[in-house]
Amino acid sequence: MSEELTDEQIKKVLNGISIPPQPQIMVDLQMEQMDPNFSLDSIAKLISQDVGLAGSILKTVNSTFYGLSNKITSINQAVNLMGVKSVVNLVNALSIKGELSDEEIVTMGKFWDSAMEIAQAASFIAKQVGYGQADEAYTLGLFHNCGIPLLMMRFKDYPEIMLEAYANPDQSVTDIENAKLNTNHAVVGYYVAKSWNLPSYLCSAIHQHHNAEKVLSSNDADGQKKTLLAILKMAEHICGNCRIIGNQDQDYEWERIEDHILLYVGLSQYDFGTLKQQIYDMGISTGSYYG
Repeated sequence: MSEELTDEQIKKVLNGISIPPQPQIMVDLQMEQMDPNFSLDSIAKLISQDVGLAGSILKTVNSTFYGLSNKITSINQAVNLMGVKSVVNLVNALSIKGELSDEEIVTMGKFWDSAMEIAQAASFIAKQVGYGQADEAYTLGLFHNCGIPLLMMRFKDYPEIMLEAYANPDQSVTDIENAKLNTNHAVVGYYVAKSWNLPSYLCSAIHQHHNAEKVLSSNDADGQKKTLLAILKMAEHICGNCRIIGNQDQDYEWERIEDHILLYVGLSQYDFGTLKQQIYDMGISTGSYYG
């Protein structure tokens, strides 16, 4: 599909799907950052007004990813450690979660844990391959599958469709979704990201994250998007995304694109194995899905 759709095409793609609005606290955070006298203390004060968000911030900063020797209990300390960009990412992710019913949240529990794991793994990989914007890789990892919970709310048989999609060794996940639903989670995620004013190259990467091979072989795609997609696909594979989302032990998509990805980022199989083990050792992912 083209990068820009007509209004009619957009209406068709999003038929019956409610894009979560940017949460008010997110707007408040952005307004605060525009103040020339803004401080992290004022950001922390805003976060502290929402019990759920404050709890999620503390859970994140006390995870093994940050490797702190002592647990943080202060929102102010947590915000200072995470930085504003990471806090903003987490607020956006929670706004999608807030659209789900309690039953749906339970069903998607592994999905939310996976999104955070992939984001953390992508951030680490970005640093290892010399990509200077690790926070962008984190953002892509966190939001690339944000269309999944929205489609699950719209289509009750969506979990079964995803099982079928990940079990297909020849077709992409989004091709299967398109055949069944006339839309897919990548394009829905693209419009979520666009509605939240994320950078255009991140929106595009979300849109094309199941077409990495095509993007990497294109002379037209910009290098920034190519690198971000390569980082994302490595992070997905290492974190066992196909097992979590598709209940599939074999990562067919990775098998199709592995050589393209490693060649593009300049990693050998040995290098990638070492990278994978580093991520397991950091506790970002358990490594229980792949050896």
